[in-house]
Amino acid sequence: MRINKKLALVSVLCCGMLFLQSFVQKHDDDKPTNLKILPKDISEEKLHDIMRNYSRALGVRCNYCHVATAVPGQEHPKWDFASDDKKEKNVAREMMIMTAAINADHLGKIKTMGDPLEQIQCVTCHMGRTTPIISVDSLPKPPKK
Repeated sequence: MRINKKLALVSVLCCGMLFLQSFVQKHDDDKPTNLKILPKDISEEKLHDIMRNYSRALGVRCNYCHVATAVPGQEHPKWDFASDDKKEKNVAREMMIMTAAINADHLGKIKTMGDPLEQIQCVTCHMGRTTPIISVDSLPKPPKK
C-alpha cells in the first residue's frame, strides 16, 4: 500500500507540472506579428523594453496605440497588438522612421554626436506628453525659488 501512495503522489505531481507548463509554455502564436518597423526577430524582452520607453516618453499606457477590448468578468482586456485600427500606432511608426533618420542622416554626421546618449528619442520632444513640445512657451516652467 505504501508503494501506491508514492505512485499516486508522483502521478499527481507530474500531472500538476504538465498542467502548469501548458500555461507557461510559449507558443508561436505569442510571437509578435505585423511588425513593420521593428525587426521581425526581436526578442520579447527587447520589444517590451522599447514599448515601456515609448509609454513613459509619451505618458500613456498600451491602449493609446493598441486595441484593447474589455472582456466581461475579467480584470484585464483582450489585446490585439497586431491591429492597425488606431491611428496613433501608425503615427508612432512614422515617428520611429523620422527619429532613426534624424539620428543617422543628420546627427550621425556631427562628429560629437556619435554617442547613443546624444541621439534623439521620443522623450527628447515629448517629455511625457502625447504631443511634442514645439515651442519655448510650452517648455516646463522651472520651479520658483
